[in-house]
Formats: sequence, C-alpha cells, structure tokens
Amino acid sequence: MEQDYIKKVYAGWSNTYDFFFKQMFYPRQKYAIDTMNIRYGDRVLDVGIGTGLSLDCYPRGCEVVGIDLSSSMLKQAEKKKSEHGLDNVSLHEMDACQLEFEDNSFDDVIATFVISVVPDPVKALSEMKRVCKSGRPVVLVNHFRSNNRLLRWMEELADPICRKLGWSNTLSLHELTDEVNLQVDTCMRMKKFDPWSIVFATNTK
Repeated sequence: MEQDYIKKVYAGWSNTYDFFFKQMFYPRQKYAIDTMNIRYGDRVLDVGIGTGLSLDCYPRGCEVVGIDLSSSMLKQAEKKKSEHGLDNVSLHEMDACQLEFEDNSFDDVIATFVISVVPDPVKALSEMKRVCKSGRPVVLVNHFRSNNRLLRWMEELADPICRKLGWSNTLSLHELTDEVNLQVDTCMRMKKFDPWSIVFATNTK
C-alpha cells in the first residue's frame, strides 16, 4: 500500500476509529504495555500511535514519543494528550519506514496494529531495531498470517478487502522477524482463537 493511500484511508477513519476499534484493540495494547515492565525514566517509542488509544496505559514516569503517518489520527491523539494532561508525551507526524531518530534513542519500542499497515514492514521493523537500544524490548501487536492452510486460504481471499480498508491480512511473523534478525521471546494471544498476536522480542544487534 502506498503512503498517499494510507493517509487517505486513515483520514477517513480518524473520527470513528475509536468507536469501531477501541473495544478490540485497547485491551491488547494495555496488556502489552503492562507486560513490558517499562522503567521509571525510560524513553518509549510508540510507532503508529494513531488516535492515542494506548496513551493512558503508560506509566507517568516514562517519556513517550508517539509517531504516526496520519495527521488526522494524530489530531485525535493530541486531544487525548491534552484531556489527560500527559506532559510526558510528545507526538510527531512521521514515516515508520524512515524514523527521524538517531540510533539507540529509545529504551523500549512498541508498534500495535500497524506493522501490516506500513508499505514496507521489513523496513519499518528494521528502523524500530535501529532506534532501540541493544538488549531492550521490541513489542508488536498485530494479526499475522495463520499456519493453518484453511485459515491462510481465507486470509488470502479476504486480503484485497482488508487492503482497501487500510491493512494487509497476510503478513508472516516468522518471515518478517527472520528477515530483520529479531529474536522473538514470546508470541501469545489473549484468547484461544484471538486473531491478534502479542509478540515480545529482544533487540539484539
């Protein structure tokens, strides 16, 4: 998917995104952030912060930097930041595939429901590794392609529709992490038949 198309789609989603997706996405975001054991004083990068659904999950003692390609989504996140007085949060319009940060700028990096949205998932995850300190966590929350043949066939069938809505349905976790040499520690689901995986990895450089 091209950047201009992604921006257009998520500009359309921005005012209704929370209504449609909060109930599904927020519990998984909160679980992932709570499990990261973010330390006081940590600098955390949230890639694809969107409307800021996850902002109130972060401990106040850390610095949160949220980036997103969509200015329309970020306007919603700015409202949440203001409403909750989140002085520890800064928000930036930025391409996940070309992060404007120096190497080793962050103690923790997380991307929820975004790695299958970006035009180049390998590049985006490589950038996440680059800006994250060695030995520190990189966390993904996302739908990944099933290993089950029938489910994989259904995912491929539905993928053109999903792409029109703004994301891909067929991204392989193992192919992605192998390509960028990311060490996956745990891949779990909150429910038995949950379509979304929570992936905890350690950044080895």
